[in-house]
Amino acid sequence: MTLALNAHQPLVIERSADFDRSSGNLLERLIFNWRPLVLLLCLLATLWLGWQASRLQVNASFEKMVPTSHEFVRNAMKHKALLKGMGNTVRVVVENTTGDIFDPSYLEQLRRINDALYLTKGIDQNSMRGLWTSNLRWTQVTEEGYRGGPVMPDGWDGSAPMREQLRANIVRSGIIDEYVASDFRSSVISASLIETDPETGLPLDYHQLYATLDALRHDQTPGIKVHVVGFIALAGELMEGLLDVAAFFAVSVVVAAICLFWYMRCARSTLLLVVAALLGVVWLLGLMRLLGYVLDPYTVLVPFLVFAIGLSHGAQKLNGVMQDIGRGTHKYVAARYTFRRLFLAGFTALLTNVVGFAVLMVIDIPIIRDIAVTTSIGVGILIVTKLVLIPVMLSYIGVSPKAALRAAAEEGDPSAAPATVSMAGRAFAGLAALTERRAALVVIAAYGAMTLVGFTLRSDLRVGDLGVGAPELRQSSQYNQGVAYVAHNYGQATDVFIAMLTSPPDGCMALDAMSYADFLGQHMAQVEGVRGVVSAADGIRIVNSAAFEGNPKLITIPRNVSNLRNAYSLFAVARPDISDPQCAVLPIFVSLEDHRAETLIRVVDAARAFSAVNDRPNLKLELAAGNAGVEAATNVVVQSSFWTMHAVLYGAVALLCMVTFRSWRATLVALIPLVITSVLCEALMAVLGIGLKVATLPVIAVGVGVGVDYALYLLSVQLAAQRRGVPLREAYALSIATTGRMVALVGFTMSIGVVTWAFSPIKFQADMGILLTFMFLWNMVGALTLIPALSHFLLRTMPARASARLAAA
Repeated sequence: MTLALNAHQPLVIERSADFDRSSGNLLERLIFNWRPLVLLLCLLATLWLGWQASRLQVNASFEKMVPTSHEFVRNAMKHKALLKGMGNTVRVVVENTTGDIFDPSYLEQLRRINDALYLTKGIDQNSMRGLWTSNLRWTQVTEEGYRGGPVMPDGWDGSAPMREQLRANIVRSGIIDEYVASDFRSSVISASLIETDPETGLPLDYHQLYATLDALRHDQTPGIKVHVVGFIALAGELMEGLLDVAAFFAVSVVVAAICLFWYMRCARSTLLLVVAALLGVVWLLGLMRLLGYVLDPYTVLVPFLVFAIGLSHGAQKLNGVMQDIGRGTHKYVAARYTFRRLFLAGFTALLTNVVGFAVLMVIDIPIIRDIAVTTSIGVGILIVTKLVLIPVMLSYIGVSPKAALRAAAEEGDPSAAPATVSMAGRAFAGLAALTERRAALVVIAAYGAMTLVGFTLRSDLRVGDLGVGAPELRQSSQYNQGVAYVAHNYGQATDVFIAMLTSPPDGCMALDAMSYADFLGQHMAQVEGVRGVVSAADGIRIVNSAAFEGNPKLITIPRNVSNLRNAYSLFAVARPDISDPQCAVLPIFVSLEDHRAETLIRVVDAARAFSAVNDRPNLKLELAAGNAGVEAATNVVVQSSFWTMHAVLYGAVALLCMVTFRSWRATLVALIPLVITSVLCEALMAVLGIGLKVATLPVIAVGVGVGVDYALYLLSVQLAAQRRGVPLREAYALSIATTGRMVALVGFTMSIGVVTWAFSPIKFQADMGILLTFMFLWNMVGALTLIPALSHFLLRTMPARASARLAAA
């Protein structure tokens, strides 16, 4: 038996045998006429990719966090050998909480830590410096000439005379505030990390290295406390936070299942939808393993997004099948009807998601490009798991008859709102009133006012970090506590900006070069936010004075070429870690109070201003190494990519909407809510003190990529009805009845899923959770309320040519 309920609904076919299986396009016939083969291929893919996913590694990389093609980073990499102690380094601070560093038991524990660190895989042994390393030396000028040796006395036995000698050596070496705290209660062991294993050629295993360092931190005798500072400590705590993220993912799955079941009231279809969404995640993780990617603190967010997006599209398919079954259509026929009705909109929405994530490739930071690639792959997988697999599976298992009847009753007659429709159904049907002129003007005026406020607030949006310590972690984290301890007890800050004065070989020993470095240091010391400046010029002053029996009048840079060369040679022996053997580079170390964006801008501007005024032949000032230099480069790339990303993103989305809707007016209706949400999100970032940086920049693309789904589903149904001659109000009511409820449900469910990130110990994940929750919710609200209001002015009547063309088709 077949019948049609009204002109806008397909024929109701109660038996699959009555359905014309040769109908539909070629893709539909290939999928549904070969359903067993489709399921078999999906099963085999799941088994293979699931096994690969189980082998996916968790790691992090320092170099992936920096814009490797930026001038600053290129300069830093070019002089990496010289500045190996200022790049990816680890500083292990060993504190005596009950005494000082001269306590024999403390020094014995320090020696054990030093030895363990020396034997740790990934540590550059030649770069290690600490009280127990022979390259940490003292030098003294006497009547008989220079005397010197290792800071740790030979034949150390812990006796009182040895302790006094150690104290004297520390004072004479000038390492206080650098390797020994000014209160003599702690000391530092520093070392560079080897990014690539020279034996295997594999990247450094940060997870394993951090586990070793964490064991050193916790496996100590009473009275000894260890702080670990450096990228490895930051990356390690971020990777530890992945366990919490996994728990949040489980919470998201449970919450999604509960919300879907509450709405659908069908256990089997809810389970099917959640399982299908998880399959997309499994396929993604497996492909990441095959393509050589690892799961790091940033890309771990990708499975969340893929699950949420998959849930959104799957829910639309499930809702369509449920409504058709509720009208009496056979489950097989309902699945094919839904495939016909929503495949193009779903495919375009997923393609738009892919484009939204792919535009992140314009940002020259490897980790963001990894997010762009992996998320695009994940969304591409959804084309199979959501647009194909879910309808095929529903064609076999169907839905609960009771749930299907309930869905059909909820759809009802959009214009009549009968008593059988629930309060929620009436509220959704009431949205159609926003297509009327008075209501549309009120809505547009309200959004206009919010947008003006948003533009005003977003003017305070800053690029880069806005706080002290590592903004990726909370202030109570072990890493940030360690940074605070070092900042309080040591003269050298953890944020270092390095300018490099280059010259021909042996050119740094010329008076012109040394004077340039000296004047630059004095200039930089006057910049707000600078704690101190150190360069070879400072060391040569001391060496020159020492050569003349410590005469304080000769604490200066010698003008005599021979004396200058001798002074530099002696300085190079004392500080080989910051001296160039070819004497072609003079590094100037600028210690900063923090790495806030405004501090970095002032420092970069000051260095460039000095270079512009003091241009010298054969001398070139190159910026910038050190963690602060890399951070400055990252901020520049993020800022320069911000508007480029927006232009490419909205341009691509507009093009895809044009292809889908074949109407510039409909494209405008779809884009305006997205633009407003982006402005409001940036305003929220400014209000909450969240800077625009590596962790938050992708949020805009994610919000637009996911948010456009709502418009695509709503407008596809609305425009199709209007082109059949249905008035705007009825067309939008039909859109709400068929897809609008699921838009609201999915927006709410996705928001609930990511809001759990706000409790993450990883601060940037918490920030992303807040921002994504806002964007998911506001994109949903904007789509449901602003699209009908804009449609009144832009889509009230369809162009005659389009209507005629579609009617002829």
